[in-house]
Parts: sequence; structure tokens; C-alpha cells
Amino acid sequence: MAHVNQRVQKHREALRREGLRPVQIWVPDTRRPDFAEECRRQCLIVAQADSADTAMQQFMDEALADGWPEE
Repeated sequence: MAHVNQRVQKHREALRREGLRPVQIWVPDTRRPDFAEECRRQCLIVAQADSADTAMQQFMDEALADGWPEE
């Protein structure tokens, strides 16, 4: 096990030398039984907000009317 820990430490040190630093983030647990329902709840809130935002709807309509840029 010590060998693995040494490799991990060496890798982390190399990343730090490259200017990176470790961060920890917390994300929703998709295994929770209420996860899907919470996603639905939040999507409905966003959809209601979007439908009430006429300026955003106009912006999106204008963007679609302009078409996609050619490459």
C-alpha cells in the first residue's frame, strides 16, 4: 500500500509544480431515491421563469432567426 501512496503523492506534487491545486466539490447524490423528483421540481421552476422572461424569449427567437454561423 505504501507504494501506491508514494505514486499518488508523486503525481500530486507534479500537478502542483504545473500550477494546479486540488479542490473538493460536493455534487448531488444521484443514487438518492428523491433525486429524480428534485430534478423535475427544479426544471419546472426554471421553465416557469423562462416563460415569464419575455426579453430572453425575444433574444432566443432573434438568435434562431439569424441561423447558425457557417464554418
